[in-house]
Amino acid sequence: MARLLRAPGLLLGIGLGGFVDGILLHQLLQWHHLLTGTDSDRIGVRYYSPDTVEGLRMNTLWDGLFHVVTWLFVLGGIGLLYSRVTRDRRAAWTSRALWGWMLAGWGLFNLVEGIIDHQILGVHHVREGADRLWWDLAFLALGAVLVLAGWALQRGADDRVPVR
Repeated sequence: MARLLRAPGLLLGIGLGGFVDGILLHQLLQWHHLLTGTDSDRIGVRYYSPDTVEGLRMNTLWDGLFHVVTWLFVLGGIGLLYSRVTRDRRAAWTSRALWGWMLAGWGLFNLVEGIIDHQILGVHHVREGADRLWWDLAFLALGAVLVLAGWALQRGADDRVPVR
């Protein structure tokens, strides 16, 4: 059963983890936007300062596109879950397997986004400034902890949840 919930759980976790990142770090705390590190990136994207109207508009546009992608991951996860669980859906939503895979998906989002956007491309960092490497490493460490916690949680799942 945990195997059938793996893909929907990972998709949901990736999407919801992206929403946490976008809502908390981009909007509420305003630590960064999608393009705030492009003044020192590795791919030559034009810099859009979040301190100017033009820059904030462009960063907000790209943050919105990022949210569209995270929404598509959530939508895909829900659709896949619905297609795999045909009876007693409440049992699936309370399953340790689903929640474990969702945690692992969130951690996977952090690891992939942290390695690609923060380290390889350098388009933004968790928090800009002198200590940005430490913030980026903490983000990666959180991702690793979430993957491990999710994997451990799903291993203790009850395989009796009705599926298909």
